[in-house]
Amino acid sequence: MTSSSSKFSDLAKRLVTGVIGAFFVLFAIAYHEYGFVAVFLILCVLTQWEFYKLIIANGIVPLRTFGTIMGVILYMMIYLVEKSTIHFDSFFMILPFSSCIFFIKLYKKDEKKPFTNIAFTFLGIIYVALPFSLLSVAAFILDQYSYQIIIGIFLILWASDTGAYFAGIQFGRRKLFERVSPKKSWEGSVGGAFLSLAFAVGISYYFTDLALWHWIVISIITVVTGTYGDLVESLFKRSMDIKDSGRRLPGHGGFLDRFDGLLLSIPFIIIFLKFFVQE
Repeated sequence: MTSSSSKFSDLAKRLVTGVIGAFFVLFAIAYHEYGFVAVFLILCVLTQWEFYKLIIANGIVPLRTFGTIMGVILYMMIYLVEKSTIHFDSFFMILPFSSCIFFIKLYKKDEKKPFTNIAFTFLGIIYVALPFSLLSVAAFILDQYSYQIIIGIFLILWASDTGAYFAGIQFGRRKLFERVSPKKSWEGSVGGAFLSLAFAVGISYYFTDLALWHWIVISIITVVTGTYGDLVESLFKRSMDIKDSGRRLPGHGGFLDRFDGLLLSIPFIIIFLKFFVQE
């Protein structure tokens, strides 16, 4: 197979996977808040499990099952608090559960670096589960479920990724951060920024839960922090000596590869929404 035909095959896989995946995610978000909760809980579990799998492959022994369960608890508690089903004080119940990670490792024999394993268990919760959990904060920022905000965030994020991908292929010359990710270019980042801003303006005409300037700021936040999220994940893969986080998503790699921009952008988006949007 020639280089050009290989690239076309990879692009075709990327497009097909992206379109099918986007359809199911957007449909679940728009259909009902329970669809939103379910689809992102599943994605959270799959992404966190993948993270721990990569860590284990490099000789580290996190509490994969317990860490993932902690991620599920965190996800559901933030959703229930934001929905006002339970009081915010209930959230503190997660603290003793977190302490159990230390107790469990105390009784694990023959582990040379137990605190390294503990640290990576917590990292899976903080790096993966927490950002997915914060989506509920964005969804209920107006005191009721807003599918518009969640769909808008993802359309802008995907526009940024898509613009950066194609602009990088066509015009990429100047390396963005060669030490960490040799393929990423400044031209790709500019292309992602333009497409992201274009989507933000277009979204504002149809999704009126937020004003135009809100969408534009979200777009800027997404471009900057999403790019850093991509670079951080590349740094993680480089430190683990792997190319892709997985092969579950043809043309996209693994779940970490697909949601790396979200993991770092959503905390900054939440801060913006809390200060400038929350009613």
